[in-house]
Amino acid sequence: MSVSAISGIALGCFVLIMLLSVMNGFEKELRDKLLSVIPHGEIFAVSADGLRDWQDLKNQLENDVNVKFVTPYTQVAGLIQHKETLKPVALSGLAIGPNEITMFSSAVRSEDLNELKTNPSGMILGKHIADELRVQRGDTIDFLIPPHTEDNKFSAAKKVQFTVLGILQLGGEIDGKLGLISLSKASELMAVKSGVQGLRVTMHDPFKANSVVRQYGYYFDQAVYMSDWTRTHGHIFQDIQLVRVVVYIVLTLVIAVACFNVVSSLVMGVKAKQASIAILLSMGATPSLVQTVFLIQGLLNGVFGTAYGVIAALIVVPNLSLIVGNIESLFGTKLLSTEVYFIDFLPSAMHLSDVVFTIVISLFLSLIAAFYPARRAARIQPAQVLA
Repeated sequence: MSVSAISGIALGCFVLIMLLSVMNGFEKELRDKLLSVIPHGEIFAVSADGLRDWQDLKNQLENDVNVKFVTPYTQVAGLIQHKETLKPVALSGLAIGPNEITMFSSAVRSEDLNELKTNPSGMILGKHIADELRVQRGDTIDFLIPPHTEDNKFSAAKKVQFTVLGILQLGGEIDGKLGLISLSKASELMAVKSGVQGLRVTMHDPFKANSVVRQYGYYFDQAVYMSDWTRTHGHIFQDIQLVRVVVYIVLTLVIAVACFNVVSSLVMGVKAKQASIAILLSMGATPSLVQTVFLIQGLLNGVFGTAYGVIAALIVVPNLSLIVGNIESLFGTKLLSTEVYFIDFLPSAMHLSDVVFTIVISLFLSLIAAFYPARRAARIQPAQVLA
């Protein structure tokens, strides 16, 4: 029974630390990869003429200590056609500078971005779009833009030719929707008189984007829309937090169930040792001493189980990505697909706080589980047992 209790506690601690580390890994990749590329906040004009006096707003934002840099942009939605294949896409016309090249460095080659800066007929496509259209670097594609008419009448779409300069690979749904072109070309296509449709704000801390964007957007002297990453991709972060809470609850209960195996083993121990306990009490041992002995016995089960689980986690978790990768290679399958997720591997990042939490909760539950058998042992009456 003791071995069963120790094994259950060890398994519960190991799985809890491992899954919390996986959640930490997803959160880290979200910050380092996805949030390093997508805009943290956006302020864009309601009017089709674009954002007036955007240079002043850009300067104000860049002077804010929370803002890392600001990128002017114009968004163009339409259809990309290559041979017989059509694909809807949202093209972002960006002013390419050193900050933008650094921002996209993990997703696209800097040479392609530099070429895009000087080539108004160039385009960088998301990987999934390029795969569906079967286009490569250097191919020519057609971009169809729906006409904007005041009377809402249908008319022929405007066709513009672009040359594919590079492939954008972020992972997840973004690769199937996004493309990059030059800001001047995008503003020309959308007939934006001011030159830009809006401003993208990149923060030092992405979680401050909501308040900063609204701080400047509310007092701007033009009607603008305000958005931040929590509206467009916040569901990913919320899903990670939700899974983290579920993992905490479920695996803490698993550890609790394993710890209460200690109750069974100690109750059986008390039952088998009644005569010995009675003799100790009759020789002068106090009930508190007997209770302490069984509390220590129960705590030792928790200590051993926790130690085994934590040691296993310390060995496995740092190598989890490699282990899962080898398993995927062995069975010829992929656990995470870039068509769905923004990464194609299982990340892990062990935090000391998670390890400490697991140790504390495991030892606490072990001590609580040992209290009833210890109390029962202390209440043994020598006269009744030895009679």
